[in-house]
Amino acid sequence: MVKVIQLFKNENLLIRRATNGSREAQKKIYEMHSPKMLSVCRQYVKDFHHAEEVMLNGFFKVFQYLDSFKSEGSFEGWIRKIMVRESISFLRQYKKLQFQEDLGYESAESINNIKSEMDVADIQSLIDNLPEGYRMVFVLYAIEGYKHQEIAKMLEITEGTSKSQLFKARKMLQDQIKNNNSTGYGTN
Repeated sequence: MVKVIQLFKNENLLIRRATNGSREAQKKIYEMHSPKMLSVCRQYVKDFHHAEEVMLNGFFKVFQYLDSFKSEGSFEGWIRKIMVRESISFLRQYKKLQFQEDLGYESAESINNIKSEMDVADIQSLIDNLPEGYRMVFVLYAIEGYKHQEIAKMLEITEGTSKSQLFKARKMLQDQIKNNNSTGYGTN
């Protein structure tokens, strides 16, 4: 019996080879990470084709700056940060980011308990329906795990605006889910 040894099993070796210009290694990195990174870009950019373009530009930067990855954290996390920044840059470029300055928000706990029998596609659709500013802050906070201080710095807004956008996004999502539960699923 012949034992097949998987090429590039070691991610560090794969990264090193890609850094040295190996097209095969770069292709393997792209194939390994592109499905998840497209999903990341898609969370920010509604249109699938634009999200795909953002992802491709992000991978261009990944390979351009690959030598700056210091193996101090997760490689996937490093790529993910590039994709998030590239998505924000895309939305800024096309003036799709708008935030309403509003410090009047309630505590997040008041609308944190959303229960639904919706699937991921339905939830993504609801997130897509949020205004750009709400969606951006919601995804950065609730999905990516950034803190309001980090979001404010990334998006060049105040922490209060970040908190307000998150509150409004959650409230809007909660209302949409309640509406779907009472009309779409017949549970109420």
